[in-house]
Amino acid sequence: MKQKLLLTLGLSLSLSFLVQCNAAPPSITPSPPPVAVVAETAPDGATPPPGYEGKAWADIVAEAKGQTVNWYMWGGSDIINNWVNKTVATQLKEQYDVTLNMVPVSDAIEAVNKVLGEKQAGKNSGGAVDLIWINGENFRTMRQAELLFGPWAQYVPNTRYVNWADPSVNNDMGSSVDNYESPYGKAQFVMIYDSAKVPTPPKTIEALLAWVKANPGKFTYPAPPDFTGTAFMMHICYNTSGGYEQFLKEFNQALFDEKFAACWQTLNEIEPYLWREGQTYPESHARQQELFANGEVYFDMAYNPAEASSLIDSGKFPATTRTFVFDSGTLANTHYVAIPYNSAHKAGAMVLANLLLSPEMQVSKADTANWGDFPTVDISKLPGTWKAKFVSLPRGKATLPDEILALKRLPELPAAWHIAAEKAWEAQVLKQ
Repeated sequence: MKQKLLLTLGLSLSLSFLVQCNAAPPSITPSPPPVAVVAETAPDGATPPPGYEGKAWADIVAEAKGQTVNWYMWGGSDIINNWVNKTVATQLKEQYDVTLNMVPVSDAIEAVNKVLGEKQAGKNSGGAVDLIWINGENFRTMRQAELLFGPWAQYVPNTRYVNWADPSVNNDMGSSVDNYESPYGKAQFVMIYDSAKVPTPPKTIEALLAWVKANPGKFTYPAPPDFTGTAFMMHICYNTSGGYEQFLKEFNQALFDEKFAACWQTLNEIEPYLWREGQTYPESHARQQELFANGEVYFDMAYNPAEASSLIDSGKFPATTRTFVFDSGTLANTHYVAIPYNSAHKAGAMVLANLLLSPEMQVSKADTANWGDFPTVDISKLPGTWKAKFVSLPRGKATLPDEILALKRLPELPAAWHIAAEKAWEAQVLKQ
């Protein structure tokens, strides 16, 4: 039996501050501008969340004033971190007098476990986590364990811009959202490559597998349960199992064992041709990016179609970087924010979720100079001026047109299938 180790990289987030040693004579600090008055109302007919019965949205805004919201979220992207800590935090403070404290985690399960630990310890109020960037299996876990506050998403004013009839919004990887989480972005998986090294990328799963074998050491993928690595794995499994349609239902262990066996066989077959002969895998999406940026591998992958363009603009990726989707399609989903049942600042968390759905923040987030994340609002529901702003946004040289991406969207499987696949990959591929 081969012994494989996940490549571990100590990642740390740091902020650098410029300190002026020879200070100028003291001067009077001007008073900050007054907080903007935000005139918003909940959608017509919306029911206030539990604990806010009979209250208007203005009452929630008033309660939120002066609060600090601890937002636990994946912190593996400098681009996203900057947008949250600068753009979002500034607007949250200026418009609502609410302070944003981003708490970076490597995976949402860290926040889930923190809330679960507090519940087991009897800490049913005053919890440390106010908001979580979440979706899929982590949302399902929290709903089943009764760790979430809600329903509440129906009451935030900007939810009127969301198309809740869209199955990709009202259903989170097999779990009904039921207003226990609020969407704030959409994603679709793309393959990233260096066109200077791979002029004609392999756009089918079969062609990619053949390329990997013909170019030893120049391809790898993050180890599941990294979400990007899991997504890549699932594309292989969709292809080798006879199609995803048979799995869009409640988990069936016998069917899983039968159909996914071919996936593990395929991944084991290409393993000797991977980076470092498959003896180790990148432990994260960030590590995969580093390998690509350094030219050690010729492919990267991402759940953000505009990420490559942003990384070209920042100078991290070569200008020849481009993206593609498989001819058979790529996975697409929606990401959300949810409020733990014992959040100390539920009002502030709802106000932040509402801000994230505002046309201003959705346009800002969609700009590749800031993040490039797909909007979760229905652009047709926006006022005309905001529609025009979305249309005029730069796409970025490595970003595929919306119409191409829309034609190639594949659904995520219900969370139980993902969990089973991640565990099976570890047993059948990593440890073999």
